[in-house]
Amino acid sequence: MHPLLYADIAERLSLVHALRPADISSVYVLGMPLSHRDETSRVVRRLAELLSIFNVETVSVHQALIQPRSLLEEAEELSLSLSHQVSDWKFVLLFVPADHMCACSPHVAADVFAAVQEVEAALNVLQKWLHHTLVHVVVWSTDYLQDTTCDCMRDTNIHLRLLKATLLKKLQDSLNNVLENPKWCTDSADFTVLLQPAPVIPEPKSNSKSKSSSFDTNQLADQLWTNMLQPSTGETEVMDSNVIAIMCPTQERPFLRTQINSRILQEDSLYSKTDPTMGTEIICEGRHPSPTAPTSVHKLRPGDIKVVAALGDSLTAANGVGAKSDNLLLVINEYRGLSWSIGGDENITTVTTLPNILREFNPSLTGFAEGVGKEDSPTAFLNQAVAGAKSGDMVQQVRTLVDKMKNDSRIDFHNDWKVITMFVGGNDICDFCTDSIFFSPRNVVARIRRALDLLHNEVPRALVNLVELFNIVPLRDLHQDKSLGCPTWFVSLVCPCILKPKEGSYELHKVNDFNRAYQREMRELIDSGRYDTHNNFSVVLQPFFREIFLPQLEDGRPDRSYFSPDCFHLSQKAHTLMARALWNNMLEPVGNKTFNQDFMAGIDLKCPSETIPFFRTAINSNYTSPVPPTTPAPATNWGSEFSCLNTAPSNSVPTSAHRVRPADIKVVAALGDSVTAGFGAKAKNLLQLRTEYRGVSWSIGGDKSLETVTTLPNILKKFNPDIKGMSLGQGKRKSGLNMSVSGAKIAGIAEQVRRLIDSMKNDSAVDFENDWKLVTLFIGANDLCQYCNDRASLSPQNYSRHMMTSLDMLYKEVPRTIVNVLEILEIEGLRRIKRDSLGCSVLQKYVCPCFLLPGEDSPELAEVKRINREMQIETEKLVYGGRYDDREDFAVVVQPFYRNSIVPLNADGRPDTTYFSEDCFHFSERGHADMAAAIWNNMLEPVGKKQTYNDFTNVRNNIKCPSEEHPYIFTKANSLPSVTTTTAPKTTSPAPTLTTDCSDSVPLWLTTVLAVTGLLIGWAITWLLLSCRAKRSKRMMTAAVEMKGTEF
Repeated sequence: MHPLLYADIAERLSLVHALRPADISSVYVLGMPLSHRDETSRVVRRLAELLSIFNVETVSVHQALIQPRSLLEEAEELSLSLSHQVSDWKFVLLFVPADHMCACSPHVAADVFAAVQEVEAALNVLQKWLHHTLVHVVVWSTDYLQDTTCDCMRDTNIHLRLLKATLLKKLQDSLNNVLENPKWCTDSADFTVLLQPAPVIPEPKSNSKSKSSSFDTNQLADQLWTNMLQPSTGETEVMDSNVIAIMCPTQERPFLRTQINSRILQEDSLYSKTDPTMGTEIICEGRHPSPTAPTSVHKLRPGDIKVVAALGDSLTAANGVGAKSDNLLLVINEYRGLSWSIGGDENITTVTTLPNILREFNPSLTGFAEGVGKEDSPTAFLNQAVAGAKSGDMVQQVRTLVDKMKNDSRIDFHNDWKVITMFVGGNDICDFCTDSIFFSPRNVVARIRRALDLLHNEVPRALVNLVELFNIVPLRDLHQDKSLGCPTWFVSLVCPCILKPKEGSYELHKVNDFNRAYQREMRELIDSGRYDTHNNFSVVLQPFFREIFLPQLEDGRPDRSYFSPDCFHLSQKAHTLMARALWNNMLEPVGNKTFNQDFMAGIDLKCPSETIPFFRTAINSNYTSPVPPTTPAPATNWGSEFSCLNTAPSNSVPTSAHRVRPADIKVVAALGDSVTAGFGAKAKNLLQLRTEYRGVSWSIGGDKSLETVTTLPNILKKFNPDIKGMSLGQGKRKSGLNMSVSGAKIAGIAEQVRRLIDSMKNDSAVDFENDWKLVTLFIGANDLCQYCNDRASLSPQNYSRHMMTSLDMLYKEVPRTIVNVLEILEIEGLRRIKRDSLGCSVLQKYVCPCFLLPGEDSPELAEVKRINREMQIETEKLVYGGRYDDREDFAVVVQPFYRNSIVPLNADGRPDTTYFSEDCFHFSERGHADMAAAIWNNMLEPVGKKQTYNDFTNVRNNIKCPSEEHPYIFTKANSLPSVTTTTAPKTTSPAPTLTTDCSDSVPLWLTTVLAVTGLLIGWAITWLLLSCRAKRSKRMMTAAVEMKGTEF
């Protein structure tokens, strides 16, 4: 909206609707959840601190006494104490806790009604007595299903998350209906009430293993703050709960949110859709069945099918398929008669489903579902899909299905041909981040295999469609565009592991990996031929959902009409296309099936061919399964393949560090601790642990060649075989320019630098003035591991000071040099590395006591994690602060692949200890090889777009090549316009950092750095507020750094 129009609105609005953050003098809290009183208090204090940015006067926080009282009693007490205060503006947060309500109880509607009545009574009291008051009502509910007191929520056959989300929506809508009464939002009043648009759903901090642990209060404060402000259109909603980016009032929308000042925006953002025709025209001519009932599943025509059945989750139960676009509550309804694979409502001219297509070939088909209801309703018939079901529920669904088919008089169990469609896995991947072992691809598909085995053993004359899990990541796009009005909070409850990762993060990378692995494991299961052992049964993988393209509107936004009101489940429009796609897949030969769908292009229905009128199986498709993957032989080395073609040096020796090609490097050197010394890298027992295998050290080793030993020098030897400085063998006799010392801390690096400079000057093989040198510095693990024993000398500030001293020496004394500085790795994940050995059980914790000895969720662990991140931040600030930018022949580059370090996992989803030495702390040769590939790849990535995690793929073809467009090693200068190494403009730390970029509404004053340490709740946070400039035309900029993504 145009700024002048907003100015006009501000002039005609009364004071309460033109209230700015700076106008608030006090914050009051009612209805605080007693079970989480401490956490809620911290959230409100954070909110008050945000308000204090806009008001130099201290914003006071007032909350009710601890004694349990009703909301009405709290409101009466507050009104009595403030009834004579008419000048100062007050902000009241009225919490409506929902945890005492049972989402599955038959009395839930009455519980919601009673809660709403109590809120209305309290608001009536506040409105009668309070002046200059803005009240925001907030629904509050924790996301811990197992903590519920409701017995019915322990029933594994109900979709717990969907039920809870629906309960919150009912409460939200009921409150909204009350608060839309004009009496709360008149234009002239100095009192108004607003319901915040989304419930507050606290979650445990991302690093917590305990469901009862403290909340991430900064994130909750950010949500409350964002919902306090006038809404903006076209904003991208933050989906990563670790990213705390504070929204600011703008010139166009400077006010605190009320119904009046936000109404226009709400009307502009309403979403509407029209229902297209859902029927399909069948033009197929040969619809007759086989002359006699076939005895082979490979000779099965559509007209031979007598029974249809389905197994799966809410997408087969058809949750929300028939819901109106504006009624989220209808998503809880299961419109089984419209389900793509099993619905039988009406007929093919109005409803397109697989059974309705099949009925055109056999009108006496049975088994399909009709109407709306649960799996146990009579009209569900053989649709035994259960909303919320996972792979582990399939065996029980199969047993129920088999019993129904055996006992139903309409079905000749032994003679009728059946089509059974199984589609499952969506809820597994929605939960995979909660337990990567339980939800590992191998374990998920093993549970699907058990269900298919049961069908194979017990059901005669059956063709089973196993529909490959769809590519779920594109669904995120619906929740990144607020103009679509999607209820992201609702879907975050239903499918948390998909919506919460941020773009470019390791978590999102892992989602994609797991998604593809689920698909691959399903293919390998069916390709094994396990279900082709006799002629009356077969399982065929239908892959039409492998790759989907999210349909878009003409303006490029996602087309929401393909989805139900929650923007997660699919609408009838999508079910129509799914039914057509499944039918077409069934008629396509195995090995040549359609595996991607562009819904925008539409799907034309295929017909059985005259030559092969059968449903296609592996046998009648003459399909030869790929050679089953065999367990690879144990690796004999950790070398890498090299495929780069352009390995030539520059035409002449470059004079600028920003024009150095890999082949221009003549000398390599390294500084650091035991990791760079190769401590225990090839150790096979504890006696060998103390041996320094410097020849395989990731950054400086030169043993053998790249084909058998992956190190940075061995990669560089492919560009320049005569490179100098690399270390060889064991011990220090052939260390070359590897100056690292086992046990070294940052304070000892200056001495290493001095020895390095002297060694290079005294080495006749090194042309000190003219050779281009690559120096790699990796240090800090020992500082961090001993931090709790000497906090003063091992502080992040001293860490930065010592590093500056060392880099200054190189900068002042060493010509023609590029320095790789690695951020200290994220050590927390080493707590997960376990092996049943003496070294791992006994030695590991004493190698790094400050990180490995503290208990989970302890203040000590939270502190050292914060220090870990601060050391990373200090490194980047030093390197990119401009201190080393004035020499053309010198550059320092942060290589951040260890910023968000990842625990390497094996095929079962457990930590892969083969990357670690005998003490489960130092790296093995395999770990060194992966580090070498990671730093090399970082060197070929521009500053600002470097990968900030290492996912330990350890594949042999992981070595990147310089591009023709940019054949140089990347530095800050040749990476312009990027100036940082963050992958996204977000803030990252073990405890999220609240950052704000607000200037227009900030008075002329200077903020100082606020340090708030919450040791009592097991975590620490640094809140950095930068100084505000005197001129209102300038924006305050905050330094953005990458968010902690996962554990190492």
